Amino acid sequence: MSLSRSWTEFVADLADHVPGGVAGLAALVLLLAGLALIALYWRPRRRHRPEPVDPPATDEPAEAATDDEDDAVPELPPAQLASLADRYAAAGRYAEAVRERLRAMVRELVERGVLRHRPEWTVTELAAAAGAAAPGLAGTMTEAADVFSRIWYARRPATAADDARMRTLAAAVAERAGATR
Repeated sequence: MSLSRSWTEFVADLADHVPGGVAGLAALVLLLAGLALIALYWRPRRRHRPEPVDPPATDEPAEAATDDEDDAVPELPPAQLASLADRYAAAGRYAEAVRERLRAMVRELVERGVLRHRPEWTVTELAAAAGAAAPGLAGTMTEAADVFSRIWYARRPATAADDARMRTLAAAVAERAGATR
């Protein structure tokens, strides 16, 4: 028996048990496909949370205070976060370096009173809030958020160029944040 004949007989047998015959079966299949698409579209979207990583081994125990488990900006000065980012970059861990540079930018803005940090903010909300508080920072923070998101959420491999761009953006934030005081 050929495959097409087997398929035809299967559909005919199935249609015998559905009100409306073949037309009813077609309507049922379309209805189920539509419900599946709606379920996929409306399912809760879970944000990717980066896996916690340990900072590179150093002789400085103060860096152990960096806790990545809750994605919060650590209560460390921006310079210390930038130093940690430098060590990550030197070790070739560019994704972590990008993350620490963004944290340093946020801490800079918080310490200068430009922004009140809220740990529940997404990186996009953070960039928008910084831009609203200091319009000169809008483009810079949006670009920093984009670099971070491409690496941590879209899972694009981080490169030395990403770290270099974040260094430039962090310097611009420090300069502009000082001017908004």
